[in-house]
Amino acid sequence: MTAPLNPPDPSDASRLKSRPGLARLINALKYSAKGFKAAWQHEAAFRQELALVIVALPLGLYLGKTGIERALLVGSLFIILITELLNSAIEAIVDKTSPEVHALAGRAKDLGSAAVFVSLSLAAVVWGFVLLG
Repeated sequence: MTAPLNPPDPSDASRLKSRPGLARLINALKYSAKGFKAAWQHEAAFRQELALVIVALPLGLYLGKTGIERALLVGSLFIILITELLNSAIEAIVDKTSPEVHALAGRAKDLGSAAVFVSLSLAAVVWGFVLLG
């Protein structure tokens, strides 16, 4: 049997994930808080979408007549934030790995942007169907 071409690096970040139980949960919460902070500090689109969610979330809870309607209205808002966070992560890693203009880097960023647009469109459709239907 041959050795792998790229043996694991002992400084690999995956070793940090080996903490059990509560310590792992606490670390995950810390990393998530750092992610939210970075999104707030560096991503204008995230701040704008968060403002939308802050305004629309109470409206969704008030305007939804059933639990399912409320879940659809509120859930569609959280999908926007999730998609924006993932798009921002894609943009950050593309900028880190490929600071020069490259067609594939541009494509990755455009695809992330399209995903955000689809999430915003989904929210608009859900809100339209629930509130007008």
